[in-house]
Amino acid sequence: MAVIALASASGSPGVTTTAVGLSLLWPRPVVLVDADPTGGSGILAGYFRGTTEYEAGLVELALSPADVADALRDVVRPFEGSKASYVAGTRSHAQAAGLRDLWPRLADALAGLDELGQDVIVDAGRLGLAGSPEPVLGSADLTVLLTRTTLPALAAARPRADTIRRNHEWSSPSVVLVGEGQPYRSHEVGKALDLPVIAAVADDPDAAAVFSRGVTPRKTFDSGSLVRSLHSVIAACQAQAVRGRLALQSGATR
Repeated sequence: MAVIALASASGSPGVTTTAVGLSLLWPRPVVLVDADPTGGSGILAGYFRGTTEYEAGLVELALSPADVADALRDVVRPFEGSKASYVAGTRSHAQAAGLRDLWPRLADALAGLDELGQDVIVDAGRLGLAGSPEPVLGSADLTVLLTRTTLPALAAARPRADTIRRNHEWSSPSVVLVGEGQPYRSHEVGKALDLPVIAAVADDPDAAAVFSRGVTPRKTFDSGSLVRSLHSVIAACQAQAVRGRLALQSGATR
């Protein structure tokens, strides 16, 4: 259905935690690509708590002589017990620079997964870092700027949002909030960033630890505020991606 990329302007609003949570709750088969240039794999060290060995990931994909679309099958690993799978990221920030030539080819390969009934979520980490997957962000059906609603977070997000709009860097830019109302609401953030705020993730550190650190979920986890909010984010992302595609198709036929 779509390639959806998540990124932040600064700090740690929870891009990886949100990306893992969305992937595990996604209603269709989905591949989570850890494209965060900071390295260290928030999936293996975080959700899997270091119990899953690194076997292959983006580095092997970049080094493979095969076509990226074909080689991608060899580096995808499953999230057992779900419809989700993942591609591990770099083990060090120093490796990110070597992926520069991979990003455009990977963007094309990820777009092709749609024909196979596979959705894609990309964890792009923080914007502006060396090795950032800009071509993937630019070609995604929906690219989400994830931000908290504090004044420092919005002060960092605003110039980035201005650049995105001015340079038309993303085909369908949107905002997802973490901790709406702490202190600003969605309409205030949308006005400040001049980008549509499509959903909000509940700020629940204890529940978030299930996705970020592999903590065993409580009995009330599935009905808790975080999971409910992630289901809302999924619905909003799917709807926004469809609208973006229809807009592109409409523009192409004019």
